[in-house]
Amino acid sequence: MAKRLFDLTASAFGLLLLSPVLLLMALAIKLDSPGPVFFRQVRVGRHGAEFRIHKFRTMRHRDAGSEAAQITVGADPRITRVGALLRRTKLDELAQLIDVFVGRMSLVGPRPEVPRYVALYPYHLRDKVLSVRPGITDPASLAFRDESALLASVADPEREYVEVVMPAKLQLSARYVDEASFAGDLRLIGATLRTLWNGTPT
Repeated sequence: MAKRLFDLTASAFGLLLLSPVLLLMALAIKLDSPGPVFFRQVRVGRHGAEFRIHKFRTMRHRDAGSEAAQITVGADPRITRVGALLRRTKLDELAQLIDVFVGRMSLVGPRPEVPRYVALYPYHLRDKVLSVRPGITDPASLAFRDESALLASVADPEREYVEVVMPAKLQLSARYVDEASFAGDLRLIGATLRTLWNGTPT
């Protein structure tokens, strides 16, 4: 209950405080390429319930919903000019404050994955990771902040993600669930803010 109250209060305050920035981002997206401001994609949330996550759109509208590739690798040609900036600074994720406010997500928790990859989770880790609300940030997000560049450096990005990156992220997420605390969440939020400010992983 305390975690949800904190999420609700912090997300409402964040949406209000950042509203001028969010409006400028929305305007830049609309001026840069035709299409909606938000990109919404099905993700798996708490207890396996699916929901549509909010992100500021960073790809051309005709390509953004493609099911062909659900990971982004390096300088993906689908990404717009404004989208490249939003992705590099992680500002596209700020739209998820909406998901936190309505209760589908938390500020801190395992990142929500698409159903295709959740189906590959080992059973015991799946139940643990999905036992809590997914979050905007978590230890795996910080550890793999440069995931796109990492995947771009290998011959088979999809295989690398499934066999190497995803298992490592799952282990970090499971450890987070085991050790979760309010103080720990505050430290992760602070680490995330420092990472965004410095532009390097913390």
